[in-house]
Amino acid sequence: MRSELSVTSTVFEANRARGAVRFDVHARDGVTRRGALHESGSLRVRFPSPEDQGLSGVFVNTAGGVAGGDRFDIEIAAADAARLTLTTAAAEKVYRTPGAAAQLNIALKVGAGAHLAWLPQETILFDRARVQRRFDIGLDEAASLLLCETVVFGRTAMGERMEQGEFVDRWRLRRGGRLVFAETVRLDGDIGAKLGRSAVAKGGAAIGTALIVPGDEALVERIREASESFSGEVGISAWNGFAMARFCAQDAARLRTDMMTVLARTGAALPRLWLN
Repeated sequence: MRSELSVTSTVFEANRARGAVRFDVHARDGVTRRGALHESGSLRVRFPSPEDQGLSGVFVNTAGGVAGGDRFDIEIAAADAARLTLTTAAAEKVYRTPGAAAQLNIALKVGAGAHLAWLPQETILFDRARVQRRFDIGLDEAASLLLCETVVFGRTAMGERMEQGEFVDRWRLRRGGRLVFAETVRLDGDIGAKLGRSAVAKGGAAIGTALIVPGDEALVERIREASESFSGEVGISAWNGFAMARFCAQDAARLRTDMMTVLARTGAALPRLWLN
């Protein structure tokens, strides 16, 4: 029996997905161009249409989702004055696993006068999924950033809900080399019960964050003017030169609507895939 389990474990490990994307973009004569691109494993990035000033990229996971033990690494550098918008071809699904957690590592570097918009579609966690995600962001003092992430605990439209599992989310933001924001969110074990608590999600199945750099109280007030239109809970504040909006809703559709309302107040252009 031990031998059979050992063989099964070895086969399982050998079939884990690995993917990595690393590239840089630079501005020349006011136009952003892609530099060197490295892709490996099941992760790809495509640049579907050139734009007048900025560049848009779409991530594609050919593995069809994320499972336990998978690892994906993304490393992006936007040089001075470059403009880059990134999204995903579809919502990313993280499936149940009896073994190790999946690992998602994202490193973003933005130079002086450059702008990076990180706008993936939702990450959907199935019951008993396990995932650990890490963001390491380095901004020049004169760089700007819009980073939005949405996590959905079960496909509510399908009558599904995440009851057990693990979700660890670690964010570190440095501006001009100085750490200005650090946060680690951990939900594990009986996640369904924890989400039901008033201080956590009050029964909501979708949470989101929008990080806006630079951000100030004037931006916060513009967003708060739209508060009557929110269908879920939205909180917004500014400190250390950036603004952050937190979202919580009963389902992904409501949260996306609220997030789009907030982004409209920032003047951000949404990826076409968000509007399909």
